[in-house]
Formats: sequence, C-alpha cells, structure tokens
Amino acid sequence: MRLMYLTAEAWPTHRPDVLALFGRYLPRHGIHADLVTERAAGPDLPWPGGRSLLCRLPGGRAAQHLLKLGHNLRTLAGIDAGQYDAIQVRDMSLTALAGLLVARLKGLRFYYWLSYPQSEGQIDRAKKRGPRAGLRFWFPLLQGVVGKWLLYRVVLPRADHVFVQSRQMQLDVARQGVPMEKMTPVPMGVDTEVANPERIAASVDERLRGKRVVVYLGVTDPLRRIDVLFEMLAAARDSVPDILLVLAGDTEDAGHRAWLREQAERLGVADQVLWLGWREPDEAWAYVRAAEVGLSPVPRGFLLDCGSPTKAVEYMGLGLPVLVSDNPDQQQVIEESGAGICVPLCGDRFAAALVGLLAAPPTMRAMGERGRAYVAGVRSYEHIARSVAGVYHGLAPAPGAAGG
Repeated sequence: MRLMYLTAEAWPTHRPDVLALFGRYLPRHGIHADLVTERAAGPDLPWPGGRSLLCRLPGGRAAQHLLKLGHNLRTLAGIDAGQYDAIQVRDMSLTALAGLLVARLKGLRFYYWLSYPQSEGQIDRAKKRGPRAGLRFWFPLLQGVVGKWLLYRVVLPRADHVFVQSRQMQLDVARQGVPMEKMTPVPMGVDTEVANPERIAASVDERLRGKRVVVYLGVTDPLRRIDVLFEMLAAARDSVPDILLVLAGDTEDAGHRAWLREQAERLGVADQVLWLGWREPDEAWAYVRAAEVGLSPVPRGFLLDCGSPTKAVEYMGLGLPVLVSDNPDQQQVIEESGAGICVPLCGDRFAAALVGLLAAPPTMRAMGERGRAYVAGVRSYEHIARSVAGVYHGLAPAPGAAGG
C-alpha cells in the first residue's frame, strides 16, 4: 500500500510519529509513504519510508506559508493515481481540502492525521497577543478561524478515515460531529530499537557526580510551565539537598528563556539546575540514563489534554521511573503500567511525590522494570505500527488504485 503523505513537519524531523512510525516501522508491514513537505536546514538525509518530494523555503514566515501551500498544491495536481492507494494530510486544513478534492477526482482514498489542534492553537496564540500585535494577531487568527471551519465542517466529515493523537482527542473531535468509529487514536510511542538502555550508556558528565539527578527532556515553551519544576526544587531541597534538575531542551522564545532563568534565581535554585539546551537524541538520552526520575509536567487545558506526551514513555522505555502531571494520556499510562506517580501540576505536589520516590530505591527499580515492559508491549512503535497497519489494510482500497 502506498500513500502520498503531506505533512506540516519539515524533513528531516525528530518527530517519532513521522520518522519512526512511517519511516521505519510501517514499511515492514507493507505501508509505504511518499513524503511531501519542505526541506529543513541541516544534513540532507534520505526519507526511509518511500520517496521524498521536498521544496526549499525562504526565511520570511508569511512567504513560507504561501510557498509551502503552492508546493503542496502542485504536487497534488501532478499525482499519478496509478501509483497510490490514498492521499493523507497531517495538520494542514487548506492543503487537506485540496487533497480531498484531488482524491475524489482521482478515485483515491483520503485520510487525515490530526496530531494537534492546530487551528485552535492559532486562535489561542492570536488572542494572547491581542489586536495591538497587528499582523501577528490577525494572520494566525484568520488561519485559525478558517482552518477550524474547513477541518470540522468540510474535511473530516468527508474523509475516509481520521487518525487522532489520543482517546481524548477522539472524544473532542466526536463532539464536532465526526463519528467515533471513523477515527483511530494513535498515541505517541518509543522507537525501542534506538531508545534502548542496552544501546545508550549513562552520561559521565562530571557535573552529575554526587547528585540525586532528575531530568526533564523536551521543549521549555511558555505553554509547558517548566517553572513549576523550580518550585518543586525549592520545596524538595531541604529533604534532598543534593538534588539536581537536568533540563535537556529549550525554547525559541528568548524572552521566556530569560524569564525561566530569573525564576530559578528568584527561588534560589539556580545552582540546582543544569541547562543543557537542545542535544542530539542519543546525548539527551544519556542524561536520562544517568537520572533517577524522569519528569513530565503537562498543564491541563484543551490544547494539551488531547495530546499524547512523548517524554514519559521515552523515560519508561529507558528504564526510568516517572513523575507526571495528570494529563489524560499520562494518567492512563501510569494507571496501566504502574511505572510511576501521577499528581496534579503543582510544585508542592511534585516535590512531595519526588521526595517519596527518591527515598525508596527498590520502589523506583520496580517501577523502571514495569515501565520498560509496558512500553515494549503497548507503546513501542513496533507494536503501534502493527496496529496502525491493520487499520490501513482494513480500509477498503479505492477502485482501480495501485495494489487495490
């Protein structure tokens, strides 16, 4: 089975639900995807899941949107229907409308992959900026309003199938009138052939020596509320004076980065934070392997409740017990696996749970073992790909399509 897959992410990407799922694992089950997107800066890596149909974009953000849309439309217009079974679009409403029309004209199936409520996110971002921001308010607001209407009123009701990020997202989309049975939740997983404790050695960074190391791996954008982890440190340091928080990640918002450092100074925990910034996956995972507990704070709210955070299951796959906030997907993972503790996102609650974990090494070891077993059986991309491939093969092929 072959898909034309148009994605919002540039290539190369570290997104495992693109790289691992479609690039490595689904081809083993006979699902191949030709990737349509822009070329990211950096090394020119081959796309392993099929052909790559890439464009280069200039630096200006508005021009990027228009030129990428033009690339998507040209590629769709030139599609050879005899080579494909379906067109699939990820997180792009306007491109999805064009993809739906072309699929119907060419007799192909059309699938939509919804990994994040992009339109609602654009509306939320515009409202936070306010009208005084000028085009930085009106452009995302227009994108969001039009995109939301197109997605829920035109595209999803007419798609042959919709892949969503989580069970919560499936419920949210169903409230917009899309039948539950038309959707398949595909949560985030772990590429256990890469993120494997037998392959990744613990970091020997001298700054970790003699410390009780806890780790956060991921973005530090304002939406993520990483400052709660500084409140956790301030509340926990009397019980665990040698605690060290490793932050392996960053934000593109320079102002917010400076604000985070100010918060660490204000709370008196700056010396207990190791700021690594972005690192290559293997290097970041080495710090995870050197830690005792993996942290995954995810604030509650519509935009993040429907997500499936990657951090917790990555920590678990590397054998680490986890301390997570009560995001619906994270709560489900902890209840099913017994691999950690789930509490509301609050500095004091995180501190109390963390102090209790660090005081019980046998409990942490048992949690780490349960986490690895859970990931291998439920959240590895080997397992997820087998399930997703079954959905694709179960969908009736379009008449006359390749492989039909």
